[in-house]
Amino acid sequence: MNFPHPDTKKRYNTLNTHLRDKYGSKVFKVMINAGFTCPNIDGTVAFGGCTFCSIKGSGDFAGNPKDDLLRQFSEIRDRMHIKWPNAKYIGYFQAFTNTHAPVEILKEKYEAVIKADPNIVGLSIGTRPDCLPDDVVEYLGELNKKVNLWVELGLQTIHDKTGKLINRAHDYQTFLDGVKKLRAKNIDVIVHIINGLPRETDEMMMETAREVGKLDIQGVKIHLLHVLEGTAMAHMVKKGMMRFLERDEYVDLVVRQLEVMNPKMIMHRITGDGPREHLVGPWWSINKWEILNQIDDTLQERNTYQGRLYDGT
Repeated sequence: MNFPHPDTKKRYNTLNTHLRDKYGSKVFKVMINAGFTCPNIDGTVAFGGCTFCSIKGSGDFAGNPKDDLLRQFSEIRDRMHIKWPNAKYIGYFQAFTNTHAPVEILKEKYEAVIKADPNIVGLSIGTRPDCLPDDVVEYLGELNKKVNLWVELGLQTIHDKTGKLINRAHDYQTFLDGVKKLRAKNIDVIVHIINGLPRETDEMMMETAREVGKLDIQGVKIHLLHVLEGTAMAHMVKKGMMRFLERDEYVDLVVRQLEVMNPKMIMHRITGDGPREHLVGPWWSINKWEILNQIDDTLQERNTYQGRLYDGT
């Protein structure tokens, strides 16, 4: 059978294995909050943010923005080192939109982190596809020649009607344009999608996976929608305007999405959880390792693997 990494019993390309193969050791991300905002919050494109967005934006587990970047980096690195004492690191600009500033500011922040520790092997920058002006992309292209760079783009769904419902404030074509600009500079692109968005059917979520699986991108993060207190989506839940996916339903969906992904793509994540002290639901999401194990077991039971049904046309 032709499936990824039979030696690890994983039937999909995991980020952990990819990084170990590339760097010869464990590599973990050091998640940083650089104090950026978001064009969907500050009025550049819209107000209010995405309806699932918490007060911390997309960086619920990032550092404290009140601390400078080097202190954030050091504290999180040292905490992670307790578990992995001989690891290397990727600096991860996670919270909010990390290209939403003039190039001079981006350069100052990115390069401070790159120089923070000799064991940093890369940089990952989370942003939106509508926040990639030409001068920023030009700078990212130059940065990509100096350090292993990923740009993580939030897509969430290919369906524009869902995008409007969740106040995404950009359309699918804008996302495609953003990918094209980054790939023209040979920058690796990691795409985020979310399963369980309001009013999305199983087939809509599969359509997103099929389309993303065909793109010229290098990695995918599949997230489970989790709703946090204080968000617009939490209000929808309380009003009975949406439902959460059940655990078995989610596992089945992810297995089928893996089947239609490009077999060469790296799966950076296949589930997600939020801070339990603010979680509205689904509560089964906090058992992340049980979900991952169930996905592995289901892949094996079905004798299937990433890319088995991939159609690159």
